[in-house]
Amino acid sequence: MLKSRIEDRGARIGIIGLGYIGLPLMLAATAKGYRVLGFDIDDSKVYGLNHGKTSLTHISEAEILAARKANLFEATNELNRLAEVDIIVICVPTPLGRYREPDLSSVVRATESVASCLRAGNLAILESTSYPGTTSEIVRPILETTGLKSGTDFYLAFSPERVDPGNAEYPRSRIPKIVGADDSASLGVASAFYAALVDEVVSVSSSKAAEAVKLTENVFRAVNVALVNELKIAYSKMGIDIFEVIAAAKTKPFGYMPFYPGPGLGGHCIPVDPFYLTWKAREFNVDTPLIELAGEINSEMPRYVVRRIAEILDQKRGCALSRANVLIVGVAYKRDVGDIRQSPALVIIELLQERGAIVHYYDPLLQMIPENREHPALAGMKSIVMDHNAVSKYDVVVIVTDHTDIDWIALVEAAQLIVDTRNVCVRVEEGRHKVCLA
Repeated sequence: MLKSRIEDRGARIGIIGLGYIGLPLMLAATAKGYRVLGFDIDDSKVYGLNHGKTSLTHISEAEILAARKANLFEATNELNRLAEVDIIVICVPTPLGRYREPDLSSVVRATESVASCLRAGNLAILESTSYPGTTSEIVRPILETTGLKSGTDFYLAFSPERVDPGNAEYPRSRIPKIVGADDSASLGVASAFYAALVDEVVSVSSSKAAEAVKLTENVFRAVNVALVNELKIAYSKMGIDIFEVIAAAKTKPFGYMPFYPGPGLGGHCIPVDPFYLTWKAREFNVDTPLIELAGEINSEMPRYVVRRIAEILDQKRGCALSRANVLIVGVAYKRDVGDIRQSPALVIIELLQERGAIVHYYDPLLQMIPENREHPALAGMKSIVMDHNAVSKYDVVVIVTDHTDIDWIALVEAAQLIVDTRNVCVRVEEGRHKVCLA
């Protein structure tokens, strides 16, 4: 019954969490003609979306407005309206706690809301990243408190989000969707749903396997980034440019994949997801020292950058960090997105301030640092207006995020000294003498 409603676009979709995961999913569904009811506890977000607005710079407001005008999308904070939908997708945050333990409180609350409105024939899907077993050990028992049984009365699946904000090369429909479920009926219905939205669906044997796929992808990246970060530190001491080495190494057509060093890892996935796996592994008395070491190396990079800034200031200008005026260029966690989640730039700013430096920042995508629980003291800090005179007054300019719409040539011309963590200034020949890699 639900399969046929999916095929004829009659199924109504509910998405809990209208952020970095939920909004792209909404746009993918409405683009195919599905009606979507989006849920979020943030009243201002709900109001903005219903007026075609979003604070996410990589999300098209024109697409949101088009979905609204076509009566295909509505945002609400009334969770009792989950009773109106056929397919419910949970896209809520899964951060780490104080001791790097999984915080699934948002998943639990969302699932309880689903349970309060669950009816026979519904499909429930978890997209929030978590450890293997979350769907079967946490989500399913809550839903089955209704008396309905998964695979018999309702369908349940896990499908990891694979959103890459700011990546224009891979639009939503071109990214294959992993789907896992613990019974064939649920797997079939969930696969049919995603097949209507994307070009390729890859099904796996269980929800645990699907959860493990997402963690494996991000652990792979975290470990390899840690490797090149460690190489960068070692090669720097030897007078070797790590970026030159990587550029040459990637000419090998087999057995090598380029990863690039930086000032640290940001975003929700890479700094967080590996620790979901290490936490779960302990339940089975399995140690994961490589994964944990990679996390430590990547977490240490902002401190390394601050040490390099101090060294370069002393060597090039005879200036102590405690007396320096520092401009951070880019506070978003990655290029061309306005997202500060786990951004190493915020750690660098606080470390510089602790050492007595006066710190300002420039980011064309973040005019003000929003409230955030990791760095509450920085909330409200505003970006400077970029011009030659402003930049020339700083003792050092530190490039942390290499947004493509920054005029790097003008920046190099104006700056007295640059510490470049992204190798962006390799394209700027004039003024190279004042650029130092970190």
